[in-house]
Amino acid sequence: MIETFLGKYLGFSLVLVAACVLPTACTMVPYEPQKATRPYPFELTQGSIAQIQVIPDASSLKIINATAVNYKDFDLWLNQRYVVRMPQLLAGETVEVPLDSMWDQAGGTPFAGGLLRYFQPTPLVLVQIQTDDKSPLIGLVATLPELVRER
Repeated sequence: MIETFLGKYLGFSLVLVAACVLPTACTMVPYEPQKATRPYPFELTQGSIAQIQVIPDASSLKIINATAVNYKDFDLWLNQRYVVRMPQLLAGETVEVPLDSMWDQAGGTPFAGGLLRYFQPTPLVLVQIQTDDKSPLIGLVATLPELVRER
């Protein structure tokens, strides 16, 4: 009887098991300890705000430098947690920073948006530039995407 059941419904059983197991396999938090960075420098204050817009996309940050200032070799901080080293951001330049290039002190990365995401995307709350270990941080202007502004 069991052999008859397995013979008839083996394919269905495999699909059912896969449907139960795959969603849990996709829920793994992006975590790579070898990519862990230093903690956010809470001892530094934010000294100014630059007219540099940051627009979130599904999987990246679009950064538009509308100033006449060149920034070179700096750390870009997101939400006082995630950081990426940037070689440069020239005056008038627009760059795309992939979210999966940013890491926190535990080796975690921000959650990207998109249709097949499991977690809510990491909100764009605070973006800052750190030019060195002693200077105050420079705040950037976080901007909502056009689709959200039209609502």
